[in-house]
Amino acid sequence: MNVLAIGAHFDDVELGCGGALAKHVDKGDDVTVYVPTVSGFADHRNQEVRSNSLAQAEGEAAMKTLGVKRLICGAFKTLEIEFVDALNIEILRIIEDQKIELVYTHWIGDVHHDHQAVGRASLHSSRHVPRLLMYRSNWYHSPIEFHGNYYVDITDTWSKKREAIMAHASEVSRTGHKWISFFENEAENAGQRIGCRYAEVFQVLKWLD
Repeated sequence: MNVLAIGAHFDDVELGCGGALAKHVDKGDDVTVYVPTVSGFADHRNQEVRSNSLAQAEGEAAMKTLGVKRLICGAFKTLEIEFVDALNIEILRIIEDQKIELVYTHWIGDVHHDHQAVGRASLHSSRHVPRLLMYRSNWYHSPIEFHGNYYVDITDTWSKKREAIMAHASEVSRTGHKWISFFENEAENAGQRIGCRYAEVFQVLKWLD
């Protein structure tokens, strides 16, 4: 199977579907990851928090951990990405070039501006892809409910997901290691629902055989 995971920034796919991606790799599926933004950013006082080069280096290390060999990087600015045709075209080109059969992308109800834009572009550009799953990659509340209805057992790949998240040392440090505890709890809770130790849960937008 040809799989595409789309994350607005380096770290999003690791948080949202890293376990599932490692599982695809283990099965021999062809996995592509697309990150449209340079991913570096500054705070509200314009102090650099994460440089573009550091974000990419951490992202490449994370992909190596998951076993993903094809990482495609865009040049959109972090926190300024919009649902525009330039983004749609990049995603569509990847889908056609790699003959994508399954897309993982952001849940469009996410409150993060970049996540929403990338999620909407993914849905638009994936309209001819037979399978599309949406994931969550942060812990913020939204007025829209996430309808998680597709579970993937990641018990055997949780350690790879954890290591991939930890590869983003700058962000893990910034959040006080809360990423790890939050997403491990999420994985444990999802696992309990389907009778395994760890799982990831997605919202199905489309699933055609």
